[in-house]
Amino acid sequence: MKHSILLVEDEQKIAEGIMDYMNGGEAEYETCFTWADDGDKALELVYENEYDLVLLDIMLPGADGFEICKAIRAKSYVPVIFLTARGREEDRLYGYDIGCDDYVVKPFSMAELSAKIMSFLRRSKGLWEKKSSIEAYDIVIYPDKLQVFVAGNEVRLAPKEYAMLKYFMEHRGMLITRDDLLVRLWGYDYEGSDRVVDNHIKKLRQALGEPGKKIKTVFAKGYRMD
Repeated sequence: MKHSILLVEDEQKIAEGIMDYMNGGEAEYETCFTWADDGDKALELVYENEYDLVLLDIMLPGADGFEICKAIRAKSYVPVIFLTARGREEDRLYGYDIGCDDYVVKPFSMAELSAKIMSFLRRSKGLWEKKSSIEAYDIVIYPDKLQVFVAGNEVRLAPKEYAMLKYFMEHRGMLITRDDLLVRLWGYDYEGSDRVVDNHIKKLRQALGEPGKKIKTVFAKGYRMD
């Protein structure tokens, strides 16, 4: 089975390099690329089609990458990876704030990009196909009802803890930094202490009981749900 990837990139050499690398036997999965070299064309494709993953430049002719990402998030939870020369912290934070899953600054390693793509496809492919529930470690989330069950029993979570749990389960095995959580749950203009994240993690672990131990602390980095 081939995985469908939308590549939005106005520099032909970069686009061809990515597609050649991914289709040259280096990748774990077969991939089928749709390439758009301007933002307006990308928006049309986003509205008309479903993809397994989107690689998205920011500076484009027509609509920019931020606008396209917002359009994607309005209809889908498909993984979005920004590929851009804009490496400023405020651009990164804004990208995460509007819903990207990763932010890669040019120039980048093709091998590293391929590993990121494969990681997102492994962890999320089944999830996007079945959005009615998210399941792991005796935990079941029903996003449409905002309900969480642990070992068959409903657990009441505060909004921030619910959002944290959902994000951890959607990104199992991946390092999630405190900054990631602050930006996604409190906004990029949040000016308080990052210790607020640790307090909510503690409450979440307690509420989940035994499965809460799957949320590991990565020293000086953040957290990971194994």
